[in-house]
Amino acid sequence: MASERQHRLAIIEFGRLLHGNGFVAATDGNLSVRLDEQRLLVTPTYMSKGRMRPSDLVIVDTDGNRLAGKRNVSSEIGMHLLIYRLRPDVQGIVHAHPPTATGFAASGLDLNRPLVCEVVVGLGEIPLARYGTPGTPELAEALEPLIPSHDAILMANHGVVTFGSSLEDAYMKMETVEHFAHIALVAHLLGRAQPLGEKEVEKLWAVRHRYNGGGKCAPPRIPATGDDLRREDESKETAGSRR
Repeated sequence: MASERQHRLAIIEFGRLLHGNGFVAATDGNLSVRLDEQRLLVTPTYMSKGRMRPSDLVIVDTDGNRLAGKRNVSSEIGMHLLIYRLRPDVQGIVHAHPPTATGFAASGLDLNRPLVCEVVVGLGEIPLARYGTPGTPELAEALEPLIPSHDAILMANHGVVTFGSSLEDAYMKMETVEHFAHIALVAHLLGRAQPLGEKEVEKLWAVRHRYNGGGKCAPPRIPATGDDLRREDESKETAGSRR
């Protein structure tokens, strides 16, 4: 198992990657790791994720009370606590605002269309949680129904949260979400998006089930027959013409 110092260095590394890749700006975003059953190591509030030092990080208990560290803990600690409580398998969490994926979230769109096989296998679905004010119970209430069966969630008008078996795993899922958002946007702009068929998706879910060690396999989403984004644009235009 990694030591506390190794966990601190990992948070610093992935915080810099988040900032360097433009997934966060200014003091946005937060990261955490589970040290043990009673303690979490988390990023402080009001600090650039690209300029943190190991000593800036904060240790809290499972109620969010600070146990060690001079800085104040992230205001969104409640979201992290909820995920760790509902998902004992999760060891690391990343919350960021990658521009393209957050654009989908700000437009009220999920990333569930099965356009890329690797994303179906790696993440399954990327749902959209309804809006909840950051740092309040509203956000936790919006996320709670989705956390048990998903590893990446878009948050309406907010950003993205990913979680996994390690902080590295959670960070890689964040990269995958943003990469897929780029692909979905390009497919929409080209006007030729062709989602995988139902049989293809079922096969990919079977592969995902095997990769996840035989855990519960969620039923596959029946894919759209066309480009969902374009269809939504057309419905908005039709609605506008009726006014």
